[in-house]
Amino acid sequence: MTAAIIDLRSDTVTRPDERMRAAMAAAEVGDDVLDHDPTMAKLEETVAGLLGVESALWVPSGSMGNLIALMLHLKRGDRFLATKGSHVLAHEQGGAAWLAGGMPEALPWGGGPGRPAPETVRHAIGGPQPYFGLYTTLLCLENTHNAASGAVTPLDEHTALVTVAKQGGLAVHLDGARIWNASVALGLPPSALTVGADTVQVCLSKGLGAPVGSMVAGSAAFVAEARRVRKMLGGGVRQGGVLAAAGLVALENIDSLAEDHTKATALADGLRERGWDVTRPDTNIVLATVPDLEQALSQLQGVGVLAVPMDGRVRFVTHRDVAADDITEVFRRLDKE
Repeated sequence: MTAAIIDLRSDTVTRPDERMRAAMAAAEVGDDVLDHDPTMAKLEETVAGLLGVESALWVPSGSMGNLIALMLHLKRGDRFLATKGSHVLAHEQGGAAWLAGGMPEALPWGGGPGRPAPETVRHAIGGPQPYFGLYTTLLCLENTHNAASGAVTPLDEHTALVTVAKQGGLAVHLDGARIWNASVALGLPPSALTVGADTVQVCLSKGLGAPVGSMVAGSAAFVAEARRVRKMLGGGVRQGGVLAAAGLVALENIDSLAEDHTKATALADGLRERGWDVTRPDTNIVLATVPDLEQALSQLQGVGVLAVPMDGRVRFVTHRDVAADDITEVFRRLDKE
C-alpha cells in the first residue's frame, strides 16, 4: 500500500472543509459588479473591522491585491522601497514595474529577518531630489515575511519603520498575506499590526483555508479606486458570495493558526536533531539549508513528503490539513532512509 503524501509545499494547498463547503452552497448572492453581492459586502466589512481600516475589497489573489495598491500609490517611474526577497519583488512576475510602473529598490534585512533597519529606510529615502532624480514615494513592508521563514515583525519595529517612512513623505503598503499568523504569534489583534499603513493586503486562502481570495484594504477613497482597478485587471466577480462565504468561515480559523506554528516548531526541532540546518520558525514556515537542494527534494519526494525550493533552501510550510501525527510520520520516513 502506497503511503499517503504529506504535502508541506505551502499552506495554499489546504482544502475547504465540509462546514466551509456548506456555507458556500447556502450563500446569499447577487451580481457583485452591478449591485455589490451581499455576502461579499459582509466579508469586506468584517475584514475592514479586523484590520482597523475604513474599507476593504475582495480580490482573487494576493498578487492582485498588492498590484492594485502599488498602481494607486505609484506614478510611472516612482521609486519604491521593499525588503530583499519580499513577495512584491520576487514572486509577482515583476508586476510592480511592468504594470504599476514603479522602480523597485531592495533593502537589506538590517533590522532582523525580513525587515530593514529604520536607519536604512531613512538613508534610502534621502533628501530632496533634482527634477531628473528618482522620487521615492512608497515603502512596502511584509508581515510575516515569507522568504525569511515566516518571520514576524514586532509591533515596535513596525511602528519605527512606519514613522521613518511618514517622516520622509512616503506612503506605506503592508503585504500582510499572513498577518493572521503574525497576530497569533504576537498575541495582538490584526488591527494593531496595520497602524500607520495606508493600505494592506491580507490572504484568506493560505492558513485560513479558503479555496480562493484575498483582501486589499485602506481608506474608503482608496477602495473606491481599487474597485475600478480590479475591474480593469479582470478581477470583478458576479455571484461572488459563494467565494465570500468561504472567506467568512475562514476568518473563524484565525486562532487555530497557533497549532500550525506548533507543528512548524516540532518539524524544525526534529529536522535539526537529524542533522538538518534549519531556522527556528516564528510561525508556520521552516527553511532548511542543505548541501544539495535537488537531492534533498528528491529524497523527500521519495518518501512521500512534498516541499519546495526557496532561495536555494528547502521550504516546508505547516497548515491545517497536516496533523501533528503527520509531522511525526515525516521523521519516521526519514529515519527509515
